[in-house]
Amino acid sequence: MRPHNPAHDRPAGPAHTISQLARSAGVPVSTVRYYERAGLLRPDARTGANYRSYTPASLARLRFIKAAQATGFSLKDVRELLGLTAADGSPCEEVETLTRNRLAEVRQKIKELRHVEAVLLKSLDSCCKGESLDLCNEIGRLGGRTDVCKPPTKKSEKGRLTLH
Repeated sequence: MRPHNPAHDRPAGPAHTISQLARSAGVPVSTVRYYERAGLLRPDARTGANYRSYTPASLARLRFIKAAQATGFSLKDVRELLGLTAADGSPCEEVETLTRNRLAEVRQKIKELRHVEAVLLKSLDSCCKGESLDLCNEIGRLGGRTDVCKPPTKKSEKGRLTLH
């Protein structure tokens, strides 16, 4: 993906083509098309040759979608946030609710990842020791082998490896 170049924000013509829009927002054209299929973005017009045409408002919308996703909002959340643009009143309460819900989901995911981290660390510590989380021996057992792990080697006093 190419870095954003402000010179691409305003093409020579009155509107952006799909490739100009994508380049200006720093996303692939396929992402623009995906957002269109998902109902998050639509061309502002079609040219005489039936090409998609986008205004600066579409570029702002695409950048908002990209930024919201980078912040951790799901496409469902983004759809809800964009829906608030048509609301008459202040969107603050709805935005705060969506943000709090997403933050709770992120915190839950972090909790789950910390558990996974602890299990993986214990697994590494138990490897080839015959303990409950000894994945090395379990994989060997599933493969029909009984002596998968060899005892660790230690250096002898003279610097030679010996088995204990």
